Amino acid sequence: MSKHDKKLDLAARAAWMYYVAGETQQDIAEKLGVSRQVAQRLVALASEQGLVSVSVNHAVADCMTLAQQLQEKFSLAFCQVVPSGNVEGSGLQQMIAVAGAEVMAQTLKSERPQIVAVGSGRTLRATINELPELDRPQHSCVSLIGAIASDGSCTRYDVPLWMAEKTQGRYFILPAPLYADSVDDRDLWCNHRIYRTVTEKAAQADIMFVGIGQVSPGCPLNADGFISDDEVATLLADRVAAEMLGHFIGEEGERAATALDSRLTSVRLTAHTQRNIVAFAGGSEKHRAIAAVLKGGWISGLVTDEASARYALAASA
Repeated sequence: MSKHDKKLDLAARAAWMYYVAGETQQDIAEKLGVSRQVAQRLVALASEQGLVSVSVNHAVADCMTLAQQLQEKFSLAFCQVVPSGNVEGSGLQQMIAVAGAEVMAQTLKSERPQIVAVGSGRTLRATINELPELDRPQHSCVSLIGAIASDGSCTRYDVPLWMAEKTQGRYFILPAPLYADSVDDRDLWCNHRIYRTVTEKAAQADIMFVGIGQVSPGCPLNADGFISDDEVATLLADRVAAEMLGHFIGEEGERAATALDSRLTSVRLTAHTQRNIVAFAGGSEKHRAIAAVLKGGWISGLVTDEASARYALAASA
């Protein structure tokens, strides 16, 4: 997307907020992460470019309506929906990543020290890739999920390190595998002093950035060897739809108890929490997963695509 197109998208968002949602320019500035003067210019630009007549004539207007509907339906503090059309795969992931990076940057640009807890997932990693280099050594990035493989190496689930490199901040790794080899082994990992220190820091996080995983044959947890084909089949038979940080969620949004729970080492999640938890996910393969997470009230913010938003709203009708 060119700088001109990105500016028009931003102008369309500002115009929608101003003319449709009836928000003030100060409200718009705060939500878009710009100054009040810039918000005023964006509204004017939308009018100059013919985006505004009786309605806002831009694809993003429908997306903002969907975002507002998701916020109201699922009590979200924040939601952003990107136009998807017929785009799927890496193209759609890139669109979500670009939008998501702008959301992340609003937190990371803060001069006040931030504790940012980070989960895992390909979309989350792509989003961090889109972040600009930020000189914010005062921030701390804390891992919510173990990234140690069975042979002792770090895995692709070590996503928080990427954010720490972008901000030049401190990085706190969760020293454990995602699933321990046994219950006793999990107790050893989770009772280690460093593990307790990192999880305590994660509990103090100002914001949490997470991905939403689907449960299906060949899903990331299955493809990367964390769960077997038989375990996937069992999860599907139990109507499990989503996974966050190794926690499984049923299609109605409930926490699904599984045999894997006794070996899970990642940070605990609680539904309907007051914590600031923003998820990044989209694509048809994740429709059921996103809908389940929203139904269960597991997140406070979401960046997703148009088709996923429509599916979630229809699934909860």
